[in-house]
Amino acid sequence: MSNKPTKHPTLLEEFRSFCFQNTATDFEEAVEYFAVFGGMGWKVDFSKSIEELIEEKVLKNYRYIHGDIAHTTKSKPIYHSLLSALASGDRREHSAFKKANVKREEGEEAIDWLIKSDLLIFDKSVEKPIKEEEGNSDKLLFTQPFMRFWFSCISPYYKGIKEGDYTEMKEHWSQIKAGFSELIYGQLVLEMLKKSFKDAFEGDPIISIGAYWDKNVEIDILIKRKSGEMIAGATKYAKSKANKSELTKLKEKCAQAQLDVDTFVIFSKNKFSSELKKEKGEKLQLFSLKNLTGLMAELSEKDLLEHTNKKY
Repeated sequence: MSNKPTKHPTLLEEFRSFCFQNTATDFEEAVEYFAVFGGMGWKVDFSKSIEELIEEKVLKNYRYIHGDIAHTTKSKPIYHSLLSALASGDRREHSAFKKANVKREEGEEAIDWLIKSDLLIFDKSVEKPIKEEEGNSDKLLFTQPFMRFWFSCISPYYKGIKEGDYTEMKEHWSQIKAGFSELIYGQLVLEMLKKSFKDAFEGDPIISIGAYWDKNVEIDILIKRKSGEMIAGATKYAKSKANKSELTKLKEKCAQAQLDVDTFVIFSKNKFSSELKKEKGEKLQLFSLKNLTGLMAELSEKDLLEHTNKKY
């Protein structure tokens, strides 16, 4: 989520382009389909299930898409195994090296190449931990949602897919489907907060926004303002309402990380308990799906991105 300009469009630009191109009206549906097909400029028919579209667009065209991707990755096994490790793991650089069984030096070189080639971007913790030895490795994000889907769900099952046998792939997808779009939600929540706070924080703007993690603690959202003031946040996607314990946990995590935070935000996909609503005020802001839908407001022709890859 760094602020430096990349050659690649931002996730929000990709998302708005996807929504405009496919005349999306339902936000949750748009995110689910975008998590699988996003970033490629493909037409997506929302009246078909994701599974139907995966078969029709991806599995049936496996040979061609694989050819295109292999062209980008120069068919290097190390790139493919690192991309698969990142797509299906905790996104940390060092866990990916372990999972892909790659030595650190080789791994770092490969990651640099994948970043230069616009497949990945670094996702760094907003603050460094107080104690240096508690630092943990940087995480990585795919620039295109579809590539994450490909390397977590298609590439590892290529043997069967090549033979026209999709059983293993489909089984894997059914296991991970429910939580697959959470990463995209997390990124969109950050975009929404950036937008929401832009005017409110005019005199003391946000200088970085992302997550915080060290060896012991993970905080979903950490916002740092020019003055040094920080805001911490939590995201909840479960079907149950977010309750006061979310705030308590968040405060405990900040204390554990020794972060000086007294302002909090909580995003919940499915409403808030009345107890938590009572806490709302200057020190706590609550955001729901309604706030996120603003990200697809006022779509127009100018949101449409030019994609040069083949259309499936």
